[in-house]
Amino acid sequence: MAGTASQLFGPVLIFSGPDDLVVLALAVLLDLTLGEPPTWAHPTVWMGRHISFVERWSPKKCFIGLMAGLSIALVLPSIWGAEAYLLAFWLQDVNSIVYIIVGAVLLKSTFSLRMLHKEAALVRGHLGRGDMEQVRARMSSLVSRDPSNLTAEQAVAATVESVSENINDSFLAPWLFFALFGLPGAFAYRMINTLDSMIGYRGVYEYLGKASARLDDLVNLVPARLAGLLLVAASGFLPGQRMARAWRIMWQHHGRTQSPNAGWTMSGMAGALGIQLQKVDPDLGYILGEPDRPIEPNDISRAVQSMYLVGFFGLTIALAITFVRGIIF
Repeated sequence: MAGTASQLFGPVLIFSGPDDLVVLALAVLLDLTLGEPPTWAHPTVWMGRHISFVERWSPKKCFIGLMAGLSIALVLPSIWGAEAYLLAFWLQDVNSIVYIIVGAVLLKSTFSLRMLHKEAALVRGHLGRGDMEQVRARMSSLVSRDPSNLTAEQAVAATVESVSENINDSFLAPWLFFALFGLPGAFAYRMINTLDSMIGYRGVYEYLGKASARLDDLVNLVPARLAGLLLVAASGFLPGQRMARAWRIMWQHHGRTQSPNAGWTMSGMAGALGIQLQKVDPDLGYILGEPDRPIEPNDISRAVQSMYLVGFFGLTIALAITFVRGIIF
């Protein structure tokens, strides 16, 4: 009986280390070459629709809203993690090659480097042409703030901030959760992060979204700090960036943002580039960095370079963790 249980559940929980190494590498290759799947086939879009359906029927006020939000924060990631768990087990049971191909496609849907680069590059291009109308139109895909009155300098800063913050959420954390827990980990993480982005705000979601916001803070505690450290390390290899300044500013300014995690990469980027990143808001505002020079559109390109180098370091770490997991289990 014990042997049967091991045969059934051991592969599901841990999966095959060698196969998962290929799954992760292939998923990154798919992202860099093909980009995002169509909307109708994108699991993250389905997650958003799932959240919207549940949110529509959930109480949003007082204690009952808080309890409903706690249930949502725990149940929805569990559902998506369990679905990935069962699907991965079935795919491996069918064929190792099938698992690698389908697993890579599924894993790719939980992260994105190329899309983040593309959005930042579009803003950079519009800034170069002086087309502020198009700049403001593109900003909604990068930041949640009102872009209607953004100046060119503020648009550059907002784009650099978005690239910096999303180093963790967009790819590093999903890779780490996959490295540790396989496809279930990556899918559960993506649902947690999507919940935070959709209902983890104050206002109407003050109660309903509180648990989702706190859970997102919790699962990102380690990845966000690792992302900050990798960004500091990357600054030592890139022209015009200074590692010592990146470390000092990150260490001194990371706590200035409301999020316990976002400040690590944003302040590290500000220090690496020698610029100041500022959000003007009476409640959520911050100032990061001690500028050596004015911010300029080329800082978007520099931030993207940092993003890719951090991605290289992060992928190396994720592959190493996946390899070790395969050896141990």
